[in-house]
Amino acid sequence: MHKILNPPTAPAPFSRYSQGVEVEAGKRWLSIAGQVGVDAAGKLADTVEGQHEQCWKNVLAVLTAAGMGPHDLVKITIFVTTADQTAISRQVRDRMLQGATPTSTLLVVAGLATPDLKVEIEAWAAA
Repeated sequence: MHKILNPPTAPAPFSRYSQGVEVEAGKRWLSIAGQVGVDAAGKLADTVEGQHEQCWKNVLAVLTAAGMGPHDLVKITIFVTTADQTAISRQVRDRMLQGATPTSTLLVVAGLATPDLKVEIEAWAAA
């Protein structure tokens, strides 16, 4: 299990994530490319919340393929195209991560690969 670091000398996380995650030496690392709200059949989710959910389903699918799960996540980076997605992002992340608290960064960006994409999530995991 990774060591979660939320020292009292740093600000407490204001949602469900950790300020730091320490990985033991000798662990196997997995880099997960940016995942968007498109399913395996190539269909883009109809809503912004649906895109967030599909991104997480895709991240979890890659973790599963590597024999890992949500608690193996070390770092996630979430890119959204509008700041009003912050609450949706947190709600969906918290539900999909099943209590895991990797480090997390959310960035509001001008756009993603195509205008229809509203969110993209990349991640690092170790086991």
